[in-house]
Amino acid sequence: MEATVKLYSLSYNQVKTYAFAVLFVIGNIVFPQLCHLVPNGGLTLLPIYFFTLIAAYKYGLTVGLLTAVLSPLANHLLFGMPPAPVLLSILIKSSILAIAAALVANRLGKVSFWGLLTAVLICQFAGTMFEWAIVKDFFVAIQDFRIGIPGILLQIFGGYAVLRAITH
Repeated sequence: MEATVKLYSLSYNQVKTYAFAVLFVIGNIVFPQLCHLVPNGGLTLLPIYFFTLIAAYKYGLTVGLLTAVLSPLANHLLFGMPPAPVLLSILIKSSILAIAAALVANRLGKVSFWGLLTAVLICQFAGTMFEWAIVKDFFVAIQDFRIGIPGILLQIFGGYAVLRAITH
């Protein structure tokens, strides 16, 4: 279940860093809008994280963090989603996902199902702890585990499929 795919580590002083980040941010704007057409699609499919995972795993920490931060902010400014009370939690989880995915990809040097699983689970567990500290409500903090399992699976299996499809 592993694929040899060229992974990159782009830096802040490269134009293509920002070009890729813009493409992934657009993906993280369009995909959530499509998911919100389904009742509770955002809460169950967790679409704001999908392209952040791909960006960080394939193109490294810089593109991943730009995508992780700019996607929720752009969505919030354009559509009011995520709503202001949860924006900080989303930004933290998204950033954790970018860091975890970039580190796992760098460590493994290849696309791995287990690597993606690891990155997503690190994001979910660490993000849940941060959210719990912020909202002071464990039931709210574990929402992704209560109703977001389809989104977690989408990130892992969909992310793996997309990364495998990107062969250059």
